[in-house]
Amino acid sequence: MIYVVIAFLWVSICLYVITGGADFGAGIIELFSKKSYRNQTKKIMSKSIAPIWEANHMWLIIAVVVLFVGFPTIYTTVSTYLHIPLVLMLIGIIARGTAFTFRNYDAVEDSWQKLYAQIFFYSSLLTPFFLGIIAAATISGSIDPEAKDFLSLYIFSWLNPFGVCVGFFTVSLCAYLASLFSLHEARFSDALPIMKKKARETAIYVVVTGVLVFVSAHYSDIPLLKWIFSKALGIIAITLATISLLFTNEAIKKGHFLLVRIYGGFQIIMILVAATYQHNPNIILFANGSHLSLFDESAAPKTIEALGWALLLGSIFILPFLFYLLMSFGNQSRKDPE
Repeated sequence: MIYVVIAFLWVSICLYVITGGADFGAGIIELFSKKSYRNQTKKIMSKSIAPIWEANHMWLIIAVVVLFVGFPTIYTTVSTYLHIPLVLMLIGIIARGTAFTFRNYDAVEDSWQKLYAQIFFYSSLLTPFFLGIIAAATISGSIDPEAKDFLSLYIFSWLNPFGVCVGFFTVSLCAYLASLFSLHEARFSDALPIMKKKARETAIYVVVTGVLVFVSAHYSDIPLLKWIFSKALGIIAITLATISLLFTNEAIKKGHFLLVRIYGGFQIIMILVAATYQHNPNIILFANGSHLSLFDESAAPKTIEALGWALLLGSIFILPFLFYLLMSFGNQSRKDPE
């Protein structure tokens, strides 16, 4: 049953990065849009994320519950050494959700709308940035449990060049996903050429920030290139992601926008596979060379078995209704081409 629990953990993280990433990216795209067509961008992005923007966080909740119940030592370690970026990320999620609600559903449109918009923009930017920093800290060996001072324990464990570059890379990925996901919603709109341009631009940003990640890893003595390219699986994953990027461009040209979403999600999965497969199941790497493994740090067998059955049975109810939600709002968008 441990493999079922780990599979749910990995799938929930992937789905949160994809769906939540596109969610956060909507605010990023709107933030960096020109004022002349920001209103058009707002309408498209709101239509794209409004149906399921709260449901996206379900995957994050599942991942947190799995860690808390199934791998308490790993949960404790992350929430201790990385509590500052975690709190900042959670504040961003709360602020963004609140701002989105008041911005789109407030009964009165007044000067407060400008404040809601700014909160929505910058929380959409900062939340994935800190998510990337947290991810970088777990695999970079920057967490030093033997450190004696506050800065080394709780600041420099995550605030370093590699973490910052991964943060920017995560922000770029979110903007890229949002631009791809918005194409389907913009297919009947005059904003479609703008969204296509955004998709091309954000793809370039992903490549540029990806290069920065490798450069920062090299100067930080993190063997990222070795992790990814020393075995066949990493090479295959990166190759498939690159080929998928070419297919994405062709699908955009032909107007196959649902296929574009699939390609975008596939690219994210391949990136995650390439970045993590080498040290799997070790989920946290420490500065002293030790690590925390999903197998070694799991809860008692009966707890894992109960958690596994709960996840399996819960998915029977959750997934059909989530699919129904997506289909319902997809049909609604066809009736409302504005």
